[in-house]
Amino acid sequence: MDKLLVGWREWVALPGLNINKIKAKIDTGARTSALHAFFVEPFDENGQKMVRFGVHPVQKRLDIEIICQCPIKDYRQVRDSGGHQELRYVIETPLKLGERVWPVEMTLTNRDNMKFRMLLGRTAMRGMAVFSRPVLLVWKA
Repeated sequence: MDKLLVGWREWVALPGLNINKIKAKIDTGARTSALHAFFVEPFDENGQKMVRFGVHPVQKRLDIEIICQCPIKDYRQVRDSGGHQELRYVIETPLKLGERVWPVEMTLTNRDNMKFRMLLGRTAMRGMAVFSRPVLLVWKA
């Protein structure tokens, strides 16, 4: 399978979360991917640990909300680019980029003050995509 060429930011979809379009920053310096969640609520459903969370998929548009829920894959200590550590819930969900779909692990964190609602790290792209820094956007939503 050929690898996708991706720019430093891309429109992606998270079909398992009913997010049809969200702009992601491609960050090869980040090991883990992160998704903006303005609230995060863990709960049990029939003995399975789940998480419910809210996403504002469009930057600066707090009126657009998508409420998601899915199984919790893990709970990990993550260090952000500023060196701060935070415990975060980890989920796994399909990611669609171009015509390709594959499962991706991502952490949930509040990215209100960040430029992008999603960060796609190098682990998520391993074996699937080739990064091209000068390219802004390769794939359209």
